[in-house]
Amino acid sequence: MARCPLCGRALKWEELVEQMLELEDFREILKDRNAFMESLGDFVFKCPHCGEEFYGRNLPAREAEKVFDLLNDFKGSIDWEERSVRLKLTNLLALDLMLEEWDRRSRGG
Repeated sequence: MARCPLCGRALKWEELVEQMLELEDFREILKDRNAFMESLGDFVFKCPHCGEEFYGRNLPAREAEKVFDLLNDFKGSIDWEERSVRLKLTNLLALDLMLEEWDRRSRGG
């Protein structure tokens, strides 16, 4: 799971995406995976724990791609008026990774 590259504490993807909602063209960015990944990599996030800033390129790319998919798969996942993410992205990612691991093990054994 995503961690602050400075203090090492776990980060919630929904909070990270909420920081990105300040981008003027975020709705358009969400329509294109490459634009999302590029914007995420260049975005300066602020850790909610230590308060330090870091670039999104320090976050796990595989998780970021799954976040993109989740935001696009679940319509209404973002409350644009309140500028908040309705999905518990971190929990959904953890479940997805557990299912992938279970699938990998069940095929191997």
